[in-house]
Amino acid sequence: MRRRVSLVLLALAVFFGALAPVLRWYAFPRLAKIPPSQYQEMVLEAKPATLLRYDTMQAEQVDKVTIVQTLKGNVEESQRIERDAGRDVVVWDSLSYVQGPDGAMVSQIPERYVFDAHTQAPVHATGESVDGDAVRREGIEFKFPFLTEQRDYEYFDAQTRTSAPIHYKGTRTFRGLEVYYFEQTIPWTKVAYPKKMPLPGIDATTLEKQTGTSRWYTTKRMFWVEPVTGAPVNGEEIHTEELRGGSLLGGRDKVTAFSGHVKMREDYVDHTVALVSANRTTVLLLVSYLPWGFTALGLLLLALSLCLEARSRRPEGRPPLRPEPAPVSA
Repeated sequence: MRRRVSLVLLALAVFFGALAPVLRWYAFPRLAKIPPSQYQEMVLEAKPATLLRYDTMQAEQVDKVTIVQTLKGNVEESQRIERDAGRDVVVWDSLSYVQGPDGAMVSQIPERYVFDAHTQAPVHATGESVDGDAVRREGIEFKFPFLTEQRDYEYFDAQTRTSAPIHYKGTRTFRGLEVYYFEQTIPWTKVAYPKKMPLPGIDATTLEKQTGTSRWYTTKRMFWVEPVTGAPVNGEEIHTEELRGGSLLGGRDKVTAFSGHVKMREDYVDHTVALVSANRTTVLLLVSYLPWGFTALGLLLLALSLCLEARSRRPEGRPPLRPEPAPVSA
C-alpha cells in the first residue's frame, strides 16, 4: 500500500515540477497580451501655461491647457495585419487633442501605432502613421514591455517622428507601488505643424512654405513604470514649442507657441494605479506565484514519495519465537 501511494506522489511531483516552467516560459508569452479591443482615455493638464493666441500672434499666460489623449484598439486592422505577420498584433488609433482654457481646440494629432501584443515591439505595416504621415517606428511608445528591465529603451517621439533613448534613472515608490523611473530629453528640433490648428484661412500643411515661419520643439519626458506589467502609472512632460522667423511673426525672431509642465490629472492617476495593481497580480501569477508554488509543491511531494518508498522497503522485524512446550510428567 505504501509503495502505491509513493508512486502516486512521485507522479504528482513530476507533474507539478514540469508545469512550473511551462507556465513561465510557454503560457506567459501566450497569455500576457494587450487585448486588441482596449480603449483608454487619459487627461493631462499644464497649470499654468504659456499659449500663443493665433489671432494676435502673441503669447499669453493662461491658467490651464488640457490634453486629452485617447487610445482605441482597432480590431479589424489587428486581424488583417495578423494574417501576414503570423503573430498577435494590436493596432491603436490614438488622438492627442489639445485645448485652451476656453475649451477651444489648439491642435489635434492622430496616430496609428501597430505593435506586438506581448513584447510591445513595433510591427511595420501599412497604415502606421503620425498625423497622416507614414512613419516607421523603432522602439516602444505609450507602454513598456512586460517585465520591464532596469536599462535604457528606444522610445518613439511623435513630434520629431524619430526614436531616441529613454534612460532608466532608478527605482522609486509611487502610491505604494515599486516603479522604475525613466527620463528622455528631446533637444530643440524643427518639427512639422499639426495639420489641424486654429488658423482660419491658412493651410497648416503649407504654412512654413508660405510664411517661412518654422516650428521648433523640445521636451523632457518622464515616466514612472510598474515593471511587472510595463504600464506607466504616471507621466509628465516639461514641454516647449516655439515659432521662429518668417513673415508670420511680424519681424520677431521667435515666439513661444506653448510652454508648460504637463501632468496627468489626479483622478486619472488614481484610476491608473488601481488598474495596474490588479493586472500586476494576474501577471505575477504566471511568472512567479504559480511557477514557484508548483516547484515547491513538487519538491514536497517528491520528499514524501521517497519517504514512503524507503519505509516500504525497510525489512520487517522477525516474529517472536514460541516458547518450548514444558514436558508433561506422568
